Amino acid sequence: MPAKKKAKKKVAKKKTAKKKVAKKKVAKKKTAKKKVAKKKVAKKKTAKKKVAKKKAKRKPNAAFMRPMTVSAALGAVVGNKPMPRTQVTKKIWDYIKKNGLQDKVNRRMINADAALKAVFGGKSKVSMFEMTKLVSKHLS
Repeated sequence: MPAKKKAKKKVAKKKTAKKKVAKKKVAKKKTAKKKVAKKKVAKKKTAKKKVAKKKAKRKPNAAFMRPMTVSAALGAVVGNKPMPRTQVTKKIWDYIKKNGLQDKVNRRMINADAALKAVFGGKSKVSMFEMTKLVSKHLS
């Protein structure tokens, strides 16, 4: 019988040895987890608010507001009364839109009719930027 006891003890030792191995594997799995580094969030600097100064009301330029005499050719389009440059430009645009003289494809171009040809120096097509230059010749 003593031989059987020794055999049982050996078997028992083997089982405990297996249990220890199993515990070690579990422990290894837990330590094998990757550690994720936390990202640092950059703090945004808040801009200091500037105290807004009270703005003075914008004064119109006296040169633009001075009534100018209109030539006879330009007077046929906008009227013969003296008026500021701003009003002359406004009335020319009203005339162009009323008569549909703006080019359909290239909206920057203006197709002149008989009254505007006299103002534009005989040109049948004028760009809107060139128009102001040509109109200023008719103001004095």
